[in-house]
Amino acid sequence: MKPFCFADGKIIPTQDARLHPADLAVIRGYGIFDFFRTEQYRPVFLEDYLDRFIASAAKTYLPLAYSREELRTIISELIAKNDLKQGGIRMVLTGGVSENHFSPATGTLFLFGEELSFPSEEKYQNGVKLLTVEHVRAIADIKTTNYTLPVWHSMQWKEQGAEDVLYHWDGLVSESSRSNFYIVKDGIISTPDKHILLGITRKHLLDVAGNVQIRPISLEEVWEADEAFISATTKILLPVTQIDDRKIGAGKVGKVSLDLMAKFREREKAYLNSK
Repeated sequence: MKPFCFADGKIIPTQDARLHPADLAVIRGYGIFDFFRTEQYRPVFLEDYLDRFIASAAKTYLPLAYSREELRTIISELIAKNDLKQGGIRMVLTGGVSENHFSPATGTLFLFGEELSFPSEEKYQNGVKLLTVEHVRAIADIKTTNYTLPVWHSMQWKEQGAEDVLYHWDGLVSESSRSNFYIVKDGIISTPDKHILLGITRKHLLDVAGNVQIRPISLEEVWEADEAFISATTKILLPVTQIDDRKIGAGKVGKVSLDLMAKFREREKAYLNSK
């Protein structure tokens, strides 16, 4: 965590940030967050993340006391204060202190500057393993702070050498605990259409990829895929070469995945050079 954060309406030393113990974020796990990267002191795809954060606040009935322009200003000041050339910014809006300890109230907005580390180069070269789990994430289209299941389950998947999980229900897959999921068959990319968070990285990957099928995907299709990968802010595009005890395709990183990663990097480069 970087030395300065935004809390209580101002930028303060991160160590001085405080939250009321009766806040719904603590006693009910109720709140929202978002996270974006910075490159060359600039937030990457900032407007997309602000769109999602502002929409999440509205959908969770949490008052957001700051305008989009005010959020932009806070973010710029925080990047400068933390000398955050390359890293991340985490925005958190808590559920607030509620009179009945249950209903959403006026929460506290925090913004933290963080170090950012991508998966190892070995994982990008060789791909990673996922474990299937029968689960549908609650209100998946909102980026809530409720990650109880994956935090608990992470200790188990690490023991089995897995990077994360792949959620499925009633024969259909949805997403990983922190990433969107994709398969490739005969050169065509497909990604689930329901019970997912609409990832910002996903949005830009779909745009640069072109003809992507957004549709229900069965677990059987996953087993028969030529390639698979996940995407997230902190991973970009990470190839998946094994799920449970089964190899995906040849068990190697595929050409479609590599090409799409290169296209995304060009998109990001163009974005940064345009500002």
